[in-house]
Amino acid sequence: MQEQKLTPPNYLTYPAQPTAIGDDEIDLRELFRALWKGKWTIIAITLVFAIGSVIFAIMQPNIYKAEALIAPASEQQGGGLSALASQFGGLASLAGVNLGGKGGVDKTQMAIEVLKSRQFTSEFIQQHNILADIMAAKKWDNSADQLIYDPALYNAQTHTWVREAKAPFKPEPSMQEAYKVFSKLVTVNKAKDSGMVTIAVEHLSPTVAQQWVTWLIEDINKVMKERDVAEAHRSTAFLNEQIALTNVADIRTVLYKLIEEQAKTIMFAEVRDEYVFKTIDPALAPEEKAKPKRALICVLGTLLGGMLGVAIVLVRFAFRKAGKNHEHADVRETA
Repeated sequence: MQEQKLTPPNYLTYPAQPTAIGDDEIDLRELFRALWKGKWTIIAITLVFAIGSVIFAIMQPNIYKAEALIAPASEQQGGGLSALASQFGGLASLAGVNLGGKGGVDKTQMAIEVLKSRQFTSEFIQQHNILADIMAAKKWDNSADQLIYDPALYNAQTHTWVREAKAPFKPEPSMQEAYKVFSKLVTVNKAKDSGMVTIAVEHLSPTVAQQWVTWLIEDINKVMKERDVAEAHRSTAFLNEQIALTNVADIRTVLYKLIEEQAKTIMFAEVRDEYVFKTIDPALAPEEKAKPKRALICVLGTLLGGMLGVAIVLVRFAFRKAGKNHEHADVRETA
């Protein structure tokens, strides 16, 4: 018997793949070496940003914040009218009087919205003559306790506006311009749990900030009082007209009770200055500034400079490494 020769299987052989740690792989040691070589660049950029942030922080004027805590005043005048609405609403409707049995708008929230409105703000600025304090104040003289105005905008001696403005704007700022600036200075927040309202004003002068908060509370109480009194007078006149038009005793009784409630509203408004908001904690002239946070500005500026310096060094390192990789690739191709 002849021996059969076993032929080894023909395995396909593939060329060995280079297990090179690719040139694109990041080597931490190279990164640290690159950062160490570029340390002076990082230090220089960090110092520039640090010095710039210090100068910027020093140049910013101090801003003071005065705030007051107020609470919604009890609405005693609304209880009787609500009771009449639930009891005699149908009967009053026969006489053409709508009592609104489901209640009206939250007076506190309405007062807050009026406080933020353009009309109230414009009247507030004009009544207290504070347009220059809003639009032209440059800094506050602590020793003299007075504002210093920007001479390029306002002449404090002649009380005239001298700013250069293109049409449709005029040298004297309009109420629309003043409203935009004023709304950034005033904040009104209502606590959801307690219903307490905080009114705060930020300004260059702590005295001005405190005065504005006090004026805002006084004026919103006055405005809301005048609105309710005027509405009560109009309602009384209308009810008297309805009484003259009907002879039904029950309807006349309801109308007389409604007139009585309007009289209570007027009386309540006339004897109470804190009509909508009652002051819990009045505003005080702050002794410490609220802004700017100079230390924070300096720290953030320095960190930004350091991060930018590191980024520049790493980008330069990446470009250099990419250039070397292209050179090695060209050499291998020519070989």
